[in-house]
Amino acid sequence: MNANLARASDATESIERAIWTWRGMKIGYRVCGDRGPAVVCVHGFGASSGHWRKNLPVLGVTCRCYAIDLLGFGASDKPQPGGDVAYTFETWGQQIVDFCRDVVGEPAFLIGNSIGCIAAMQAAVDAPDLARGVAMLNVSLRLLHDRKRATLPWYRSFGAPIVQKLLASKPIGHFFFQRIARPAVVRRLLLEAYGRPDAVTDELVELILEPARTPGAADVFLSFVRYSQGPLPEDLLPELSCPTIVLWGENDPWEPIALGRAVVEGSPTVERFVSLAGLGHCPQDEAPDIVNPILQTWIDERTAAIA
Repeated sequence: MNANLARASDATESIERAIWTWRGMKIGYRVCGDRGPAVVCVHGFGASSGHWRKNLPVLGVTCRCYAIDLLGFGASDKPQPGGDVAYTFETWGQQIVDFCRDVVGEPAFLIGNSIGCIAAMQAAVDAPDLARGVAMLNVSLRLLHDRKRATLPWYRSFGAPIVQKLLASKPIGHFFFQRIARPAVVRRLLLEAYGRPDAVTDELVELILEPARTPGAADVFLSFVRYSQGPLPEDLLPELSCPTIVLWGENDPWEPIALGRAVVEGSPTVERFVSLAGLGHCPQDEAPDIVNPILQTWIDERTAAIA
């Protein structure tokens, strides 16, 4: 085993789980590495900080790496939506900003997957002094957003408002959640989303299901399913002032790469758009052997440029 692999192995064993209290609520996160630039990883919808378990040990060799559970997901609290709690990108963006201030203690490279990209961008827009750069993996294009439905074929946009209204009924919504929060269904969804079927393991299925069994998970899920407002990626990209890199699995069935390329095209802060052949919606998990070196090189280059 060479030195880098040995250190990566040591880092795997040293990944720590911790809790941070934010606005009186518990927020789960994972941390790995004790030197170098700070990196904060932000998961996608239905996932958690564990979705970065294959990335933290490698990036943690040369970086101080964190993976945060957004409010409502993973080990974080899942308070009832409404009142002072809103599951929106503005909320999650502020959570990331405060995490960088209170826990990380310095500006960080923000790495997101899916909706985590939008949360990371929101944080970078709200607090540009805390974002050294943003890396985005298969950005959620939010195709069912109120402003985008008009551009979709009628057969794709017609049913969404009806489904959202049905799910607003708590008994119907909870029944729906219980039907999909099952191993066979989760596995089927992951096999649809992943370009590499062998990456869909029992461990991954359990990683997704474990937080879904905690109180409040169904209400958070249904709240976001009905969330068709807030920022679009094309709203936030022009406001970014930090360097940005975009990675996209070409086989993503949910966020088509052609649409993604069109959204980021012409953005002055996007330094690179990397197409990942054969990969799907969560490339950091299905092909860490491909994604980790790209992210590490980008972080090294940006760190050297700032030094």
